[in-house]
Amino acid sequence: MTETCTLKTTALCEACKQAGGKMVDFHGWLLPVQYDGILAEHKAVRESAGMFDVSHMGQIFVEGPKAWEFLQYIACNNIKNGPAEGTYFHILTDEGTIIDDAIAFCLSQEQFLVVVNAACVETDFNWLKKHAENFGVTVRNESDNWSMLAIQGPKAVEVVDQILPGVKDLPRFHISPLTMFGTDGYVTRTGYTGEDGVEIMLPNAQITELWDVLKQLGVKPCGLGARDVLRLEAGYLLNGEDANPTKTPYEANCGWVVKLTKENFIGKDALVAKKAAGFKSRLIGFVLKTAGVPRSGCKVFYEGKEVGYLTSGTFSPLYKGIAVGYLASEIPAGADTEIEIHNRRVPAQVVKPPFYKNRV
Repeated sequence: MTETCTLKTTALCEACKQAGGKMVDFHGWLLPVQYDGILAEHKAVRESAGMFDVSHMGQIFVEGPKAWEFLQYIACNNIKNGPAEGTYFHILTDEGTIIDDAIAFCLSQEQFLVVVNAACVETDFNWLKKHAENFGVTVRNESDNWSMLAIQGPKAVEVVDQILPGVKDLPRFHISPLTMFGTDGYVTRTGYTGEDGVEIMLPNAQITELWDVLKQLGVKPCGLGARDVLRLEAGYLLNGEDANPTKTPYEANCGWVVKLTKENFIGKDALVAKKAAGFKSRLIGFVLKTAGVPRSGCKVFYEGKEVGYLTSGTFSPLYKGIAVGYLASEIPAGADTEIEIHNRRVPAQVVKPPFYKNRV
C-alpha cells in the first residue's frame, strides 16, 4: 500500500486532481497544494475570486436547552446567541493554553454549529464530550458527512449571489440555511484570507456540483500554498504552529478573545494567574529587508543574541519574506533583527501584523 492510500480524502479529491491539483499530505489528508501556481492563485483571491476545498475541516453540533451555557463554559470568548450569529473563540486547556481556534454559529437557542480545524476534530470532539455531561447537552461530530468550499476574493460574493440569490445580504460572521442541488446546507460569511467571501457547506454527495458550477462562473481553484500566504498576510493564526498548547491567547496576540469578566470558563483561573505574573514571550511579525524565504523554526536574533523562533513564514507577493514568531523578550515595532535562514542571518524588521489590511 502506498503512503497516499492511507490518507483521508475529501469528496472533492478527484475534482481537485482533474483541475490539475498537485496533491500533498496535509495533517493526514490528501489535499491540493497548488494548481496553476501559488502566485496566480494568490492574485485571483486578491483581485477576483478563488475557491478552496476546506472539506477536511470539522463540523460539531451542540444541542440542548443549555447549549449556549455549555459553549460559554468551553470558550474564553463570549459566545453570541442571537439568530444566525457567529463567534470566533479559542478552546483552552485547564492551564489556559490553546487547544484550537474555532467558530460557533447559533442555529437556534438550543442548537449551535461549531466549525473546527481538521487536525483537531477528534481532540475537540472528545474535549467537548468530556464536559457535556455536566450541562445535559448532546455533542455530535458530523464532520464525515459534510463538505465545504470557501469562495474568497473581492468578487466572490458577487459570483456566489448568481447561484445563491441574497447571499450578499448575509452579514459578516453570520450563518444561513440554504437549499441547493436538491439538498439542505449552510452558508457562512467569515473568511481566512483578508478578503470578502463565503463558505458553503453541503452533504458530500452534492459538493462536486457546486464546484463545477463555480468553475464555469470563472472562480479559480486554489490550494494550500496560496491559502497559507493569504492567511499569513492577513494576520490569521495557524493552529498547531502560531497557536498551540504551549501558548495562551495573550501570547498569541489574541487577548481580545479572552473575556475575564465572564463568570467562569475552562482555563480562566490559570489565565488570571499567568496574566498577573506577566508573559515571557509574544507573537510578533517580521518583514525581511533582503531576499530570502523565512520558515517555521528559523531562529531570530536581536543585537547579536538569539531571542526567539519563527512559527510561520513565507514569501509574499505583496512584500518580500514575511513571518511571525515568538520572542523571549520585549522588542519594539520597527526594531532591526536577523532571521537565520539556511545558516545565514538575513536582516529583518519587526512589524505589527496584519501585513495586509483587511478590506472587510
